[in-house]
Amino acid sequence: MPLTAHHQHSHDAAPSLSTIRSDVPGIVWPPLSGGMPASLLALMHQLEATQWLTPAQLAAQQARQLAALIQHATVHSPAFRARMESASCQAAQLCTAEGLRALPVLERRAVQSQQVPLRCGEVPAAHQPVHETSSSGSTGEPVSVARTAINQLFWLAFTLREQLWHQRDFRQTLAVIRASLPSAQPITQADWGAPVSLYFATGPAHAMLVSTDVKVQLEWLLRIAPHYLLTYPSNLAALLDECEARRITLPGLRQIRTIGENISPSLRQRTQAILRVDIADTYSSQELGTLAIQCPVSGHYHTMAEGYIVEVIDEQGQPCAPGEIGRVIVTDLHNFATPLIRYDTGDYAQAAAPCRCGRGLPTLQRIVGRERNMVRVNGSRRWPLFGFDQFLEIAPIVQYQLLQHSADLIEVLLVCRETLSAGQQDRLSTLICTSLGHPFRIQFTLFADRIPAPASGKFEEFICLIRP
Repeated sequence: MPLTAHHQHSHDAAPSLSTIRSDVPGIVWPPLSGGMPASLLALMHQLEATQWLTPAQLAAQQARQLAALIQHATVHSPAFRARMESASCQAAQLCTAEGLRALPVLERRAVQSQQVPLRCGEVPAAHQPVHETSSSGSTGEPVSVARTAINQLFWLAFTLREQLWHQRDFRQTLAVIRASLPSAQPITQADWGAPVSLYFATGPAHAMLVSTDVKVQLEWLLRIAPHYLLTYPSNLAALLDECEARRITLPGLRQIRTIGENISPSLRQRTQAILRVDIADTYSSQELGTLAIQCPVSGHYHTMAEGYIVEVIDEQGQPCAPGEIGRVIVTDLHNFATPLIRYDTGDYAQAAAPCRCGRGLPTLQRIVGRERNMVRVNGSRRWPLFGFDQFLEIAPIVQYQLLQHSADLIEVLLVCRETLSAGQQDRLSTLICTSLGHPFRIQFTLFADRIPAPASGKFEEFICLIRP
């Protein structure tokens, strides 16, 4: 959603590339940097211009980079070379949108197996060092890929782009609640960290593990009084429950940033109703990086076309029209260590028309979910509508999650404020089966406080555990 007027900053306060600080003593303007910050700054200036290119101009530049990537991968990646030969593809034909679709998608399991080496035997020296990264396994199929210093540079650039698009006041306080922090205890540091602190003076940053009790999280937030909060949608939902129960808000909060999970329109509405702030969401993955960021004007998601070719395709492999939902297939244009070309992310998204903001970057209306978030009914798959908006009319439910174990069994995990009666279980079962359109066997599992989250900290409302 676009930022509301009272969350915008004045022109003088809004950070931009023209307001960065210089790293060279005595030089204030134009500011100068050296080493990696200089490379990142040069890239940021290019991104300021490329976002306004037309879709055709962006596609032409993507084709140039794709040609260089394919040339490298054909020589140095045995698995990619085998894919080309199996599909009878020539490098030149892949450098158009239609030609690229002739190459079959790269499945996650093919990346997992590495029976034929996917990684390149040689990586250009200027792209090194290479580091290993693993996905969180939120698809149930964790993958490990090699990424380069160039990939890291683009990750920093797109992260900084997101900050600048939303014109955050870096002088203020940032709070982060997420997994994989270096300490089980809350952390405080003097600045926001890279990439923002490379160029701007910032206020302090505070961080806490998402596994911390939600009541403790809220007390911590009230104590540090942040202006910006970054966390997962499911954790935000729990904080909203606590705020609503205590009839309190978070004074001074200007915006919430969400990562790692799909975000529902109802969560955006609740956040605005309870905390009076908007959400800015980011779509990313461990193996690829930042794929799309939310437009501050329309609220849709712009894909980062300077780094990726993002396709949304239907079941026949054809591009989805605006409004249609399809699989997200991504080509990482700069990974010369692990060529992820037409990589099946396992995600589904809704395609969108060009954005009214004027940027030529391709647009997604929303990220819908993963294949495993689809219910299987009578051999078909569809997005589950299980009547969650009516749950509270039946029982005081704090948190829920549905797991489909088989064609006829769904386990419902619940946290309730009071013991669930047999009658309430029957009514919930009837509601879920009616909403899903199938007479499932419903099994309830109750938790006292929170439903356990995976190590990644990510949470999904519905998970199909049936293997294909």
